[in-house]
Amino acid sequence: MARQPHKPFPTMVDDLQANGRYTFTRDQLEANRGRPDAGRQAALRRLKQRGRVVSPRRGFHVIVPIEYRAAGCPPASWFISDLMGHLEQPYYVGLLTAAGLFGAAHQQPMVFQVITDRPTRAMTAGRIRIEFHVSSLVGDAPVTEAPTETGTMRVSTPEVTALDLVRYPAACGHLSNVATVLAELADRMDASRLVALAPLYDVPEVQRLGFLLDLVEKGGLAEPLAEWLLQRRVRPVPLRTGWKPGGKPADPRWRVIPNDVVEPDL
Repeated sequence: MARQPHKPFPTMVDDLQANGRYTFTRDQLEANRGRPDAGRQAALRRLKQRGRVVSPRRGFHVIVPIEYRAAGCPPASWFISDLMGHLEQPYYVGLLTAAGLFGAAHQQPMVFQVITDRPTRAMTAGRIRIEFHVSSLVGDAPVTEAPTETGTMRVSTPEVTALDLVRYPAACGHLSNVATVLAELADRMDASRLVALAPLYDVPEVQRLGFLLDLVEKGGLAEPLAEWLLQRRVRPVPLRTGWKPGGKPADPRWRVIPNDVVEPDL
């Protein structure tokens, strides 16, 4: 049987897109034999110059369909699962990005936020910026498989999202914005699932979440957390970490020292 000729590299890219695939790796590129390595790299470089392909991480390439050519990259949801598989890292989409998927994005986040298990530098592709935050809970926290244009991606549940918002306030526009998003996210949260997650997190994080839920008048979600804390050793903690307590007394219910002014936009 005659050996089938290898397709030109641009044709291979077109075929991937035609089959609903928008990513490929260096290893897949190397498997497209039939031309010298320099020739493959030159073809890839030309596609990048034309805006047909973008590489958010070395060795990982994203195909850019024509409708996203001006933006320089399709949405991160199209390729985040493939990217994290390429990096061989567990992950879930979290924080403001997850909140937005649940309809609780008070302000559209400027970055696509991902939780993973090790320090990972942010990456940019076109107008898309992906930001990573480290958590030892990434393998234990409940997630949902959210459908995307190219498959699915792992997204933190509303309850995990709430606790993570409190855990990473600086990444979420600080506490006033966190409180605003919690108020909007509350309708998607379940009190029993929330308190079931509490043992995974540090007690001060549960204290701060309860304090903020009371602040935005979501006592139905806060009450089970308060009952759970009665069984734990609870010490006074500042609402905003890294700031001095400021001499104010701790809230009697949550033992949280209100060392920052929180003004949710409700």
